[in-house]
Parts: sequence; structure tokens; C-alpha cells
Amino acid sequence: MRFPVVPPRDFEPTLLLGVALGIKADRVCARDCVQQILSMNDETLSIDEHGGLRYLLRVPTSAANERAPVLVFLHGYDEGAPMPIERALTSHGPLRQGNPADALASFIIVAPQLPTRGDIWFEHARAVESLVRQIQQDNGGHPARTYLSGFSFGGNGVLDLALLQPNVWAALWVVDPTRVPSAAPQRPLWFSFGEIARHRKQQFIRALDLSEEANADHVYIDDGGDHVGAATNAFRDPQIYAWLLRKRL
Repeated sequence: MRFPVVPPRDFEPTLLLGVALGIKADRVCARDCVQQILSMNDETLSIDEHGGLRYLLRVPTSAANERAPVLVFLHGYDEGAPMPIERALTSHGPLRQGNPADALASFIIVAPQLPTRGDIWFEHARAVESLVRQIQQDNGGHPARTYLSGFSFGGNGVLDLALLQPNVWAALWVVDPTRVPSAAPQRPLWFSFGEIARHRKQQFIRALDLSEEANADHVYIDDGGDHVGAATNAFRDPQIYAWLLRKRL
């Protein structure tokens, strides 16, 4: 059974040259629910639901042999429901077309979708943690190498959840959040500035004790990009994925 997958607004058709033009989809039954499977190249993205959150999941083939690092991605405002999940969670973040395949190869990637739009990831903190624990158990995710990333309102969510769940996340990755947090998370943090956070750059630097030194535990980078451009550039940067993998609980 097939259903259409809507590409991101800035989707590059040339990325599909040499690949089937489109994404195949089948439906299979999993744990008494209908699970949609999107197959592209040699990877599989599944759509499922847990704790009231629908999510996209990518499990690399290497995860079958050893515990794999887990990268969770929290989306921004526009990507909340009712945007179709397959479009929403591949528009930005680690599942977007054009990201470095080698850098992402080892990660289990989990991208939940909010049921309503808003700066409300903190309201779903328990559901996100429960989802992560399930992925660790069912898919061989490494509890000490589980990382939380987010863009825009999702970046706010990273900072909120990190304060609520300091023993869940090995490291954090925030891309152009929209508000300065009330306190600094006590976990390693990579901060990618864009045009929104840049307006309060010094406030973020002071609040989060950020450094331009790439080997520091609280790092920031500003490539001058706009809001969306900052996300595109950040999730295409292999050094950030490598930095994450060096961090453990």
C-alpha cells in the first residue's frame, strides 16, 4: 500500500538522482497498531506512536550488532501537527536530505512530533523520556550515549528537558532557540546560533557559559546564517556529530 510523502519546501530534486524518484511506503502491523514504513536507499524510516506522540524512527543496520548511540530531535513551531509527519520531521534536523551520511551512520535517530503547535515540549517531557527508554530497550540504544537536539522551539525544548532530566542526556545540541533559559543545564552543550538567537547572543553566552573552543563542554558556533540556514548548516556539519559521540553519561 502506498501513500505520498511531501518533500521539504526547499527539497533538492537532484538529491534523488540515481535513486527511485520518491519514497516507497508500506503498512505493517506492529504492537497492535498500524505502522507506516518509508524506505529510501538502504535505510528505513518507521512511523509509530508512543505516549501520545507520533514519531519517526531510523535504526541503522549496525545497531543489530551492538548498542548504538541515540539522537533525539525536537522540531520547531511549523512542524507540529497537523503538518504531515513525514514532511515535518525531514524538513530540518538529522533526517533531512543532504546531511552527512557517514557522520549519521551509527545513530539511531528518533524524531517525535507534537500533537499541537507551540513552545510546549516541556509539557511532553515524560512522554519523550518514556519513548527514549523504549527505543533503548527495543532497538539496542545506548543509555549512556543518548543525545538531545532541537531547532527553534525545539531548541527551547532541549534546554527545558535537560533541566528536568539531567540523567537522561549525555549531551545537548541546540540550534537557534528563541528564548534564554532560566538556568544552564549541567550537561555538555553545543549551541548553533541563527538569526533569532543572535539578537540575544551575549545573554545566551553568559547564561550557558558558552565558549568558541571546539573542545570545550559548552560550545557555540555562529556561521552568520538566517534561522532556517542555521539549521541546514548545523545538521550538515560532521564535526558536531563527532563532538556528540565523544560525550557519555
